[in-house]
Amino acid sequence: MRSSTVKLWKTNTGEIIRDFPHRGPVRGVAWADGSAMFASISDPFVEYEARISIYDVPEDEDPDSYSDEPRLEIPFPKEMGVKATNVVFLNCNEALLVTFDDGSIRLYDPTDGTELEEIQAHEKKINAISFNRQKTMFITSSMDTTAKLYDVVDLEHIKTYKTSNPVNAAVISPTKDHILLGGGQDAMSVTTTSGKQGKFETRFFELVYENEFGSVKGHFGPINALAINPDGGSYASGAEDGYIRLHFFDKSYLDMKDPVPELEVEDDDDVPNQ
Repeated sequence: MRSSTVKLWKTNTGEIIRDFPHRGPVRGVAWADGSAMFASISDPFVEYEARISIYDVPEDEDPDSYSDEPRLEIPFPKEMGVKATNVVFLNCNEALLVTFDDGSIRLYDPTDGTELEEIQAHEKKINAISFNRQKTMFITSSMDTTAKLYDVVDLEHIKTYKTSNPVNAAVISPTKDHILLGGGQDAMSVTTTSGKQGKFETRFFELVYENEFGSVKGHFGPINALAINPDGGSYASGAEDGYIRLHFFDKSYLDMKDPVPELEVEDDDDVPNQ
């Protein structure tokens, strides 16, 4: 059950510093670069509309002085018929990127709430979004059984990774041109489905060529979350079965050649005099 409160915690002690009450169930939160503000997305509740809320939380101020009220709210009128599913600040807090359950992506100005751009990325709900290390590309995971790679600057669609079941999570490898996908058959059907039939494995795709080249089994419920180690040597998966599994890549994977040939850079000594 989702809470209608955002809690600010002190990471080194586990102490709750501050509560930020919302009018509806909170679906997601995101820190801004610099950690001086955060954004939350909440569902509609009774007469209240779904909305994005932005709170100022300056690190050099006493948390008791933080306002319970957001600095900015961006409502989604009920006639729009959509719910936000993910929110993230882009580099330098130039925009808020928000995904929706109708498959759309919208950019908003975090200073005044102006909608900057909208694209229809998927046919169904976007479950998750993940960025590469440089935040120059992002990948979306959707109920329409695909994950899609986009360029951050102009929201240009780059690649599509197709599966036969809903995709709940996807990550971009920081060290290889690989994509990891997780998902599986809808949770309502899991009790009558074997792990093999339900596709509850992590699936590996070539980033450039979109080919699936491997999978890792282990879960017996849909995978809902994936995270890869920044050094590219391991990854974690969390699933509907209640388990988080930590996977370490073996030497054969780590030594795998990149399918995309690298350009050879000539040394200055090799370049003939002009």
